[in-house]
Amino acid sequence: MTVKIRPYRKGGWEIDIMIRLDNGQKYRERRKAPVESKSGALKWGQRRERHLLTHGPDPVSPTATTGPELEVEEKKEVPTLAEFAPRFVEGHARANRQKPSSIGSIESTLRAHLLPAFGNRRLDTLTQEDLQRFKAQRSKLAPKTLNNHMSILRTMLTCAVAWGVIERTPVEIRLMKVPLPSIAFFDFDEFEALVAAAETIDPRTHLAILLGGEAGLRSGEIRALEWSSIDFRRHRLTVERAEWYGEITLPKHDKIRTVPLAKRLARALSAYRHQQGPRVLYKDDGEGLNSHTIRDWLTVACHEAGLDFKSPHCLRHTFCSHLAMRGAPVRAIQELAGHSDLKTTQRYMHLTPAALEGAIRLLDEPSPRYGAGDRERGEIVETV
Repeated sequence: MTVKIRPYRKGGWEIDIMIRLDNGQKYRERRKAPVESKSGALKWGQRRERHLLTHGPDPVSPTATTGPELEVEEKKEVPTLAEFAPRFVEGHARANRQKPSSIGSIESTLRAHLLPAFGNRRLDTLTQEDLQRFKAQRSKLAPKTLNNHMSILRTMLTCAVAWGVIERTPVEIRLMKVPLPSIAFFDFDEFEALVAAAETIDPRTHLAILLGGEAGLRSGEIRALEWSSIDFRRHRLTVERAEWYGEITLPKHDKIRTVPLAKRLARALSAYRHQQGPRVLYKDDGEGLNSHTIRDWLTVACHEAGLDFKSPHCLRHTFCSHLAMRGAPVRAIQELAGHSDLKTTQRYMHLTPAALEGAIRLLDEPSPRYGAGDRERGEIVETV
C-alpha cells in the first residue's frame, strides 16, 4: 500500500494511491487533491486510501459527486512534440541559462530534424521503430551528429516525465557507436610555411594564425579577445570570452584559462597594438570579426603557402598536437587547451608521419645481442 504525492501539471497536488484488493488484484487511483497545501493533500490521500481499503473502489461520475473526496480526476492531454518544443526550449534550455550557441543548436536540430520527423506525434506514442526509421533516413549524417539529435530528444522526454506531462519515457534512446576520428593538423614544416605566408599577407592574418596555433584559441575566442586579457609584463594571455553571432559568452565549458605567450606570439601582439577599440582584431571597416572572417584569412594563407586548406579549428589541433609531440604532459595540454575531459586531450597523443618514419629507422640501427647466460636473465648486451 502506497500513497505518493507529486505536483499537478495545472497547479495543486496529484495523489497516486496503489493498494491490493481483497480479491488479490492491484488497484491504482490517481486524483487531484481538493486542497492546496502539500501536507493537506497528503492527509487527504491517506484518508482516501483508508476509504478504499474499507469500502473498495466505487465508480464515480461527475453527476454522482457527493463531496471533495469523490472528485473526478481530469484526463491528461499529452501534447505533440511540436507543441511541447517551445516549452522545452524556454523551461529547460533558457531556464538553465545555457549558452546562446547551445540554445541555437537545440532550436536548429528541432527545426531541421526532430519536428519534421516527430512533430505531429504525441510524446507518449513514440516507438523504437520510429527512432530506427529516423536513424535510417539520416544515414549520411556522422554518428556523432546523429547522437546529438537523439540526446536532445532524450532530454525532452526526460523533462516531460519530470514535469508530469507524461508518466514515463515511451522509448529507450540508444546512441550509436562513434569511431575515433582522425585529427587534421598542420605538421611542423607546414605550420612554419603557413606562418611565413601569413606574415607577408597581413598582420591580422599572421596574428590570428599564431593565436590558434601557438595559444590554442578557438575561433570564437580569437574573435572576442581583448587587449585587457593580455599581460605583456608577465607574458601570458587569459582566455575569458568567446563570441557567437555577436553575443559574448564564456569560453566552452565555462573554463577560463591562462596561456603563457610563446615568444613569436608575444612579439606579434606587441607589434600590432592599436587604438581601434578594446578587441585585438577588427575587420577593415572597423567592425568585429564574424564567423567567416578567420576562415577567409586562413584560406588565403593556405593558398600562398601552397597547402591544402584546413579549417580554423585545425590551428587548435595543431597547438595540441605539437605540444604532445614535443613531450608535454597530457595534464598540461588539458589545462592549456581548456578541455573538460582528459579523453579529449588523449586524442592528441599521437605522432606525425615524420616521427613514425624516424621510429622505423631504428630498425636500421645495429641490433642488440644477448651475451652468454644473459638470455635467461633477459639482459641485453649492446653490439660494439
